[in-house]
Amino acid sequence: MLFLPVLVWYLIFCYAPMGGIVIAFKDYKILKGIAASKWVGFDNFHYLFSLPSFRQAIVNTLIMGVQRLCFSFPLPILFALLLNEVRSPLFKKSVQTISYLPHFISWSVAGGLVYMLLSPDTGALNHLLVMLGGTGKNYLAISSYFHRIVLFSHMWKSMGWGSIVYLAAITGVDDQLHEAARIDGANRFQRIWHVTLPGIRSTIAVMLILEIGNILSISFNQIYSLINSAVLDAGETLDYFVYRMGLSTANNFSVATAVGLIKSIVGFAMILITNVATKKLTDGEGGIW
Repeated sequence: MLFLPVLVWYLIFCYAPMGGIVIAFKDYKILKGIAASKWVGFDNFHYLFSLPSFRQAIVNTLIMGVQRLCFSFPLPILFALLLNEVRSPLFKKSVQTISYLPHFISWSVAGGLVYMLLSPDTGALNHLLVMLGGTGKNYLAISSYFHRIVLFSHMWKSMGWGSIVYLAAITGVDDQLHEAARIDGANRFQRIWHVTLPGIRSTIAVMLILEIGNILSISFNQIYSLINSAVLDAGETLDYFVYRMGLSTANNFSVATAVGLIKSIVGFAMILITNVATKKLTDGEGGIW
């Protein structure tokens, strides 16, 4: 009975809308509706892969996703490990609170802060470069800088909030293991490496599976807040491509749905593959199921 409201919510808002996937195989017209729209099979997918902009969106999404996996994913783990070693409760709570705050700022506001920081005229970064004898640049209009701007702004916004899971997992590590390692002469770094990290290995494995499953899901709000026409070649992701094709310019709901279906299939496949690999690497301890 307690679970019933949750089940009903998922059935109505998550499973029932999945019937709309059929739009990806039709020439969908709003006035005709889903049932009366013409069935076109895989024509929408053939059309998608013939578009250079779609192929570029895939490349951009993969680059940003891999960057997050390599740099943004380990950062909350490292932050949680360092924060766990802080002995002053007041300082620890203060740092935690400050690090959580960016998560509660919407990307509309965060994007404005990034613009203010990187503005060619009034931005703090350009002022600093000029003071040091360099020249200012309009970083947000240069394609080669866009991926790095997206990565660092995401790291700043998600690091503190992402560390909550790992801090909770660290509290579950038996203190007697640390005490035994201390008696054996292990220093602080050795205790982190040989006690704390193995103790949260299963949590890291689960979070890694979810991260890889979402490798094609770069925050649309973030991209929409930062992108402009000058960096469209480097900044357009699959989610932004769906927005552009489905709502902004083309109003092609069938093609937009096809992109979403491709993302879902690839993400599900990545979760399955990563789950199997993680269970083998962790002797069955990791994995979602």
